[in-house]
Amino acid sequence: MVHQLPTGAKDLLPLDVAQKHWIESRIQQVFQSWGYQRIITPTVEHLRSLTAGGAVDPESVIQLHSNSINILGLRPEFTASIARAYAARLGQNVATCPQRLYYNANVFRRKANNSSEESFQAGVELLGASGLIADGEILMLLAASLERVELPDWQIILGDARLTGALLGLLPEQYRSKVRQCLASLDRIALLEMDLPADVKNYALEIIDLRGKPKDVLSRLASSVWTSALTGEINYLKSLIDLWESTGIASGDRLILDLSFLQTFDYYTGIVFEVACNNYVVAQGGRYDRLLGVYHPQNISYPSIGFCLNLEDLQQALQSQLPQSLPPTSCLVVATTVESMQSAFAHAAKLREESPHEAIELELEIRDQEQVRNHARSRGIAKIAWVNGDINLETL
Repeated sequence: MVHQLPTGAKDLLPLDVAQKHWIESRIQQVFQSWGYQRIITPTVEHLRSLTAGGAVDPESVIQLHSNSINILGLRPEFTASIARAYAARLGQNVATCPQRLYYNANVFRRKANNSSEESFQAGVELLGASGLIADGEILMLLAASLERVELPDWQIILGDARLTGALLGLLPEQYRSKVRQCLASLDRIALLEMDLPADVKNYALEIIDLRGKPKDVLSRLASSVWTSALTGEINYLKSLIDLWESTGIASGDRLILDLSFLQTFDYYTGIVFEVACNNYVVAQGGRYDRLLGVYHPQNISYPSIGFCLNLEDLQQALQSQLPQSLPPTSCLVVATTVESMQSAFAHAAKLREESPHEAIELELEIRDQEQVRNHARSRGIAKIAWVNGDINLETL
């Protein structure tokens, strides 16, 4: 019998693990330096908890058999689990707000073809905070994380669910759902072919084309007669972009404003964003001010915002910067006789104590010295400690 992994599951071999650790360690350093603390949530949750917020399709959850009447599922993302864990806690003490949390673990999703997929995510949630500074912090933290791993050519695509929803709200009600679907799928052709009154179609096309450099898009918005009722939303977005540009944390045209950027589900309540790098979407996130109320015993909600980094996509995008080989063992300790085995173990222990960050290996056979040297050279080991009463160190 040939034993294979389930479709979508992954073995991470040592070099994969080393590359993954290279990314994760740098990202976590950034998270911690901004005051975020790690949270670990269960891999398995009640299905109703995972899907309560409306952002997760129950069909995408890998469900598990259980003796309980409650259906269980593997987590497909972290936001719902963290919201469940903290919804009630935030109300117990005003001093608990805001909560800065980060996570780093695997998630599981069922794909459209009914296969499963395991992937890895790292991200943050800022719970119990709203306003310009909170939104700005999340965008700056995301940028700082990408800069820390030296990701090249990345751009944040920034939208605003509240503003785009308000723009859609100016349409006659019977057309809103169709236009929203076209925006969510970025399907301009479908919008052009849709049977709509000419003025409605032209208006919808203006929305789907609201994409480009932030100041250009905001200028177009400000000059449009149909946005006169949305001055507050537009000014807020302008202030956020001014804050972004004032920090200098990311140089160049890193930010693209896209007011057609929308999700099919009504989950986000403010800014939404994703990070594109070449052909990879390496991160996404946004503001969700109603989700915690779904999990709170008294339906009390807390404004919140967060993002997640897709570590596999990030690893692919970073491939040229990542370690391409594993660090070699520093020293091979060789017992030249059966009688010197105990001394070899003792010397290896002494070397590990003196250099805890270096790898020290024991030769596992008593064999010809030239064979040992050839083996060490093939492994990139630079030193051999020959043990036979005395210790003789040889540098290859």
